[in-house]
This record gives sequence, C-alpha cells and structure tokens, in this order.
Amino acid sequence: MSETSEIQPVRIADHVCGPGEPLLVIAGPCVLQSRELALEIGEVLARINERSDVQVVFKASFDKANRTSLSSQRGPGIDQGLGLLEAVRANTGLPVTTDIHLPEQAKAVGEVCDLLQIPAFLARQTDLLVAAAQTGRPVNVKKGQFMAPGDMRYVIDKLRGSGDGGVMACERGTFFGYGRLVNDMQSIPIMRSLGVPVVFDATHSVQQPGGLGGATGGNREMVEPLARAAVAIGCDALFFETHPDPQTSPSDGPNMIPLDQFAGTLDRLLRLRETVDSLAD
Repeated sequence: MSETSEIQPVRIADHVCGPGEPLLVIAGPCVLQSRELALEIGEVLARINERSDVQVVFKASFDKANRTSLSSQRGPGIDQGLGLLEAVRANTGLPVTTDIHLPEQAKAVGEVCDLLQIPAFLARQTDLLVAAAQTGRPVNVKKGQFMAPGDMRYVIDKLRGSGDGGVMACERGTFFGYGRLVNDMQSIPIMRSLGVPVVFDATHSVQQPGGLGGATGGNREMVEPLARAAVAIGCDALFFETHPDPQTSPSDGPNMIPLDQFAGTLDRLLRLRETVDSLAD
C-alpha cells in the first residue's frame, strides 16, 4: 500500500477530503421529493457541518435511473432537481452533489453541483467518466459491485486523463450470490493505495437487491457497524442516506438512517475516528 502522502486530496467547495483532513460526510435523501423536504434535511446537515471535525456535502438524486421496476418512482428530473439542489446550497451553505447517468447530463450538473457522482453500475462507462471529468468538478466514482478494488486504477486513470478536478473512489459492497452484498474492508486501503481518497457508502452496502420483490431491500441495523469498520481501517469519507420518515422514501427506505438519529450516529463515528487518529500519532 502506498504512503498516505501520495494520496491527492480533493477540494469540494470549501471542504478538502484526504489524509489529515476532517472526515467528509456525504449525506441526504436518496431521491429529491420536494423543496420543503430537501431543505428540512439540509438544515439538519448544516447544523452538523458546524462541527470542526466533520465536513458535510448534501447529496440527493434527480433521477434514479437504475430502479428495479419500470413502475418505480424515479425523481423530479434534471431541471427541477438541479433547481432544488441550488435551493439547498443557497439556504444552507452546504456543497451539493448528485449522480449522473448519461454523458449529456454532466455539463448542466457541473454548473450547479460542487461534486459529481458516478453510480457503481456505470463505473466503467468511459464516455460518462470523460464527460464528468471535463466539467472540471471533482468526481466521486463508486466501485462497481462486480469489480475488484485494484481494478479501479483504470477508472481513476480515465478520470485523471480527462480533467483535473480531483477523484475520489467509493466502496459500496460487492455482489455475493443473489440478493446479497458483502464488504471486504481491504478494499479501502487498496483503493487508497491508488492515490485517491476513499469514501465508504454505508447505506448502499446494506442493500439486498431484489429483496422486496420489485424493489431493493436492506438492513439499516448494519449501517453503523459497517461504517465503524470503515472508519477504523482509515476511510477518508462516509456516505449515508437519511430521511425524516424512511418508510415513505420512494427509494432505499430500508437502508436509511432516520433523520432524528443521524447526528447521534455520526457523533459516535467521529469519536471512533478521533481514537483511530490518536493511535496513528
């Protein structure tokens, strides 16, 4: 594994993700629903962002293009969705991010969002990666559920060869048989050895694809234990989805941390990170 000094930090608005920096937390609802709900969640996250040991980025999707069923709700679409993300940033001061699924979405999203996200299923899509990098924005690319962590070097090379906004890699579980994901925590130091900060996606790591028939299931009780393991092994950032009433979320409700529990969950993780950092001194 490379020394952490070789990791290239990534700047996201006023935040910096990388070794020696406060923990970056990417959080928000899975999919945008209404202005009121987005601002309610954003305001809670903005209060958390006032802590000196954490940096928060608001994340929500304008389109869930990879839903299990054709009849599933997908979101408000790019125009309305980007308007909602602009409102969150203006009202909370938080940087914002969303995922893109098509190369032609990159330019518009890059004009609004401080960070672009590439979904795991699309991690190898060259045209999408190139378009995202060419915006000049940093890119958080999720490791495909079907990929070995070392193979992310080719994904990172595509992004770095197409732009200089910075790259983060995200671990979100690996397929194990049918309907199950597993986490190999070795993937975090392996991907950090590629010279990029690494995000651990605690929400999507507990997904159970197809577990609800025509929808994805999950187990939110395992979100915090997995996040603790990721912090202990040295991740640079964490990714969560949160909602005031997860059961009413159009997507990923079983994996979400209820909004009123999010600050407490994060406080425990930050105390653990403080202990881990002290052991490295």
